[in-house]
Amino acid sequence: MQTSSRTRTGLFGVVVAAALGFGGQAFALDPNAGVTRESGPFDLFKFGFSAYKSGRKDEAVEAYRYAAEKGHPGARWALANMYAYGDGVVENDYEAFKIYDDIARQGVEPGSQDTGYFVNALLSLATYYQKGIPGSPVKANLGAARQLYFQAASAFGVPEAQYRLGRMILEGQGGANDIQQAKKWLNRARVSGHPAAAAVLGNVVFEEGQTVRGLAFMTAALERSPASDKAWIQSMQERAFSLAGEADRRTAIALAQDMLAKGLN
Repeated sequence: MQTSSRTRTGLFGVVVAAALGFGGQAFALDPNAGVTRESGPFDLFKFGFSAYKSGRKDEAVEAYRYAAEKGHPGARWALANMYAYGDGVVENDYEAFKIYDDIARQGVEPGSQDTGYFVNALLSLATYYQKGIPGSPVKANLGAARQLYFQAASAFGVPEAQYRLGRMILEGQGGANDIQQAKKWLNRARVSGHPAAAAVLGNVVFEEGQTVRGLAFMTAALERSPASDKAWIQSMQERAFSLAGEADRRTAIALAQDMLAKGLN
């Protein structure tokens, strides 16, 4: 499954650790240590996380499966991620899809500590629907992907979802092309500190004639972007710079430097 490392790492480190209140205590999945397949779902989940962090991924998978069977949402989410990335198990996107879909269908109560798992499931499902899963019943469905991104973007304010939704609307994927709506979602993600959204929005407003503002957004985004995004952002920025006049270039660079210095997006 292709997703940004930023999304995957952030959710795993923050969502799981927050749900566990993990303090580093290790367990062993055997009767003598107090954690067995008959243990409660939270204890199994906590053991699975401890085993995973220690590199004992076969034990983590076993514990997550037992906890998932008992309805623990975090265990289901963690197990789905392991299938999606071939992490400790043979990669199986369709198996991951089914688990994510189950999490999404069950929903989440407002303010629940399980919200992170639910939102991640929405994003993962949307990613699968954008391309489909070869050799499985899951076919590309851009309309479904767009709707899932909209749910995560609007109901939960997730910058990554806002960015992906903005790009789909901009490109007319899964529905109508609407420049103003695309700009709205890209700008929300930009304000939240999403460099890729800032770069795409900058290119849009540059094409609309807002030369300095567009160049400044792209330049600041290039500085802040992760290594995985730098190549395409740089290509976009350099093209825009080649079309701009010298005075606009200088002003845009100064504005971008001011934005970076002030921590603005």
